[in-house]
Amino acid sequence: MVAVMAAVTFLLRALPFLVFHKETPPYISFLGKVLPPAIIGMLVIYCLKDVDIFRAPYGLPELIAGLSVVGLQAWKRNSLVSILAGTVIYMVLIRTVF
Repeated sequence: MVAVMAAVTFLLRALPFLVFHKETPPYISFLGKVLPPAIIGMLVIYCLKDVDIFRAPYGLPELIAGLSVVGLQAWKRNSLVSILAGTVIYMVLIRTVF
């Protein structure tokens, strides 16, 4: 099973290179530019959809963690560090402060 899953994963990753072996079509390049920010935006909206700003803690842990992610990303330009630090900050806030 592992070998089959590895082969399918490899083939799916190699497929674009096999199909577009000469030049990448403009619409694929366009999608490569716009989809990552759109997906991140959808994930942020999905994560914040159940936050109740009218009941304690009024969304403060989410706001603080989100601002820390934005600040770290602007400062360090490293997505892994930003997301990891934001997750740690959020978990510490909801477990100890709020």
